[in-house]
Amino acid sequence: MNPMLALRQYQKIGAQAQTSEASPHRLVQMLMEGGLDRIAQAKGAMERKDIPNKGVLIGKAIGIVGGLREGLDLENQAESVGELDNLYTYMMKRLAEANIKTDPKILDEVADLLRTVKDGWDAIAAPGPQF
Repeated sequence: MNPMLALRQYQKIGAQAQTSEASPHRLVQMLMEGGLDRIAQAKGAMERKDIPNKGVLIGKAIGIVGGLREGLDLENQAESVGELDNLYTYMMKRLAEANIKTDPKILDEVADLLRTVKDGWDAIAAPGPQF
């Protein structure tokens, strides 16, 4: 068996195990981490002039940010929810623009925004067991 294929299979199993046991708070953290990873990988693809892979990775990042946006409780009238919705929409537009222009600076901008949101999310303690 190809060692890289075996490694990918092992990573896939590990990711499935993590998500099946993760709290909703941790799942959001994992999505944000995945988004940041895909953005970094897309930037690397840009630097290597690997245009097809750049498009795939940016597409995955857009999908992850879209998933975060879809997870928002928009019926909650809190102003912060609307602001996050607008921010996620902006991030997705900028990622598409980065793909079209092959501009790593735009990827840096989106990564900084997502990292800021993640830092805020990480600061919120995951809810513990309710007794």
